[in-house]
Amino acid sequence: MDARKLALACRELADDKKAEDIVILDVRELSSVTDYFVITSGTSEPHLRAIVDEITDGLREDHDTRPRAIDGTAQTAWVVLDFFDVIVHVMRRDVRERYDLETLWGDAPRVKQRKRAPAKA
Repeated sequence: MDARKLALACRELADDKKAEDIVILDVRELSSVTDYFVITSGTSEPHLRAIVDEITDGLREDHDTRPRAIDGTAQTAWVVLDFFDVIVHVMRRDVRERYDLETLWGDAPRVKQRKRAPAKA
């Protein structure tokens, strides 16, 4: 799976668990470390765990993809999933506001979200 599709899959999986304010930053021109950042917020420790589990389990089951590394815990309010070309940051809102990655990487273009097709009745 290419990096863009992986980032979009991470966004979709996070959205499935009602993650808040999901942003994908294209850092290919700005970073030699990764291609995309996916940044999202959760409201509580259980919510952060649910988002992280949804992303890791969903990618493993659907795409046989696992993170190379996981750093942080829901208790620290910031979990980083390193998929090499995509780095996912799952953060509690206050931590996200404190570190303000979107401003730090403000020169990175945002990947636009496509509208989901309506569910069929």
